[in-house]
Amino acid sequence: MFILPDLPYPHDALEPVISTRTMHTHHGKHHARYVEVLNQILRDRGDSLDSLDSLEAVILAAEPGKLFNNAAQVWNHTFFWTAMTPDRAAPDGALKAAIDTAFGGLEGLKAALVEEGAGHFASGWVWLAAEGSRLRVLSTHDGENLLNRPDLTPLLVCDLWEHAYYLDYQQDRKRFLEGWFDVLPNWSFAAAQYAAAQGSGDPWRHPPPVPS
Repeated sequence: MFILPDLPYPHDALEPVISTRTMHTHHGKHHARYVEVLNQILRDRGDSLDSLDSLEAVILAAEPGKLFNNAAQVWNHTFFWTAMTPDRAAPDGALKAAIDTAFGGLEGLKAALVEEGAGHFASGWVWLAAEGSRLRVLSTHDGENLLNRPDLTPLLVCDLWEHAYYLDYQQDRKRFLEGWFDVLPNWSFAAAQYAAAQGSGDPWRHPPPVPS
């Protein structure tokens, strides 16, 4: 069975961009529910965790539908928490150089990500990803992520579902994305993911299941 991972920081650590109330609701209810439903589906199907030994394996084996939706949302949310930090810092090194090349600097990346995320219709996720050494901004719908895109390595993601921001920003997704980009990206994590995209180290993987 899969366990709801703890947040890597206290619930109030991302204030004021993301409120404590939103964090409790988002992690403790929405994310937790995806984990609960995923485990129930796997029990009902009788899937062996010997053959599905990672969340990535579950997602890649799942057909479109309830199993994929819940498994992907568990993965997406855990990646989302990991890709944020309360310790604000700027990108540097190879990642900064790649940002400068692709977007003309951090402000150009912000403009591209905010435009993509704010313009995405309905629910989904907006990603900064590496395609080899090249950086791309793209969005996915509902629970879709980049695991079925072996050419892409996710570096950062921001949640576009209304439960991620509505308590704090109501319908103003653009303002949420602007505040999020200015303060919360975990650039150290993104740099490690970027290095993995170049073959230096392994990309992030979800915590494995535990025996039930």
